[in-house]
Amino acid sequence: MNDKDWLEVTILTSSEAVEAVSGILYNTGVQGVSIEDPEDVEYKKKNPGDWDYFDEDLLQVKEGAIIKGYFKEDEKFEEYLKYIKESIDNLQEYGIDKGKGNVFVTKVNEEDWENNWKKYYKPTKVGDKVVVRPIWEEYEALEGEVIIDLDPGMAFGTGTHETTRMCIKALEKYVNPESIIFDIGTGSGILAIAAAKLGAKKVIGVDLDPVAVTSAKENVSFNDLDNIEILYGNLMEVVNGKANIVVANIIADIIILLTEDIKTFMEKGSYFISSGIIKERKDDVAKKLEECGLDIVEVNSEGEWVCIVSKLN
Repeated sequence: MNDKDWLEVTILTSSEAVEAVSGILYNTGVQGVSIEDPEDVEYKKKNPGDWDYFDEDLLQVKEGAIIKGYFKEDEKFEEYLKYIKESIDNLQEYGIDKGKGNVFVTKVNEEDWENNWKKYYKPTKVGDKVVVRPIWEEYEALEGEVIIDLDPGMAFGTGTHETTRMCIKALEKYVNPESIIFDIGTGSGILAIAAAKLGAKKVIGVDLDPVAVTSAKENVSFNDLDNIEILYGNLMEVVNGKANIVVANIIADIIILLTEDIKTFMEKGSYFISSGIIKERKDDVAKKLEECGLDIVEVNSEGEWVCIVSKLN
């Protein structure tokens, strides 16, 4: 391996599009992702008790967010780059503001790559109990804390984004020892792992992205859990039985599509925790949930994002 065999793809985007752009990267052969979002920094400055660390350099990012993906320099890269650019341009079709949407490529050596993305991940409290600990960091749990060990460089979902935090807080509220939970679009597995660590009886995470499935399984292995299963495929095709809680941290349009069939996977009295919804789409999602026989229990928001908890009565 030579000094110049990594390519750093830098994307200038909006805070609103952070999760979507991260998801685009994880549909490619990306080896690591770092996110520089000044909105997160401002939140952390206002809520210092919830955060162990943030990088003051991020305050220099005046507008939007910067996402960096790291790639091996090989014959597939140009294909990945074309896909990234086209997918970012198409975000507007989903009602997501792409911000500037600029994409730049520079070469970096391996040591720079390692340090560049790992420095952004420190132990972070993402709920009232749940703390996400990168596997290379030391952290002693305080009384009542639940620790999730995660390799954040491997796949989508590290717990720092508003959508993930709201889902975790909802899981803290609704999970009990009898809970059977389906996590749709599990990504890094963070929500499935959180549910399992919070004491659920059984958790199944599903994802259509094989990279995410591999990563989620790896992250499960770091946490020594035997009440969790990660599956590749579509919820409708690979999961049998019914859940007490279904959680989906995706985007509004996919949640609206899911809602048509979600009842077939839910027991009476079950909760559907849906997030990844930008504020402008909140009413669309709520309307669809109610049309499909679900009652809105609570609507929570952080930044530009909304999490809706509904119940099947």
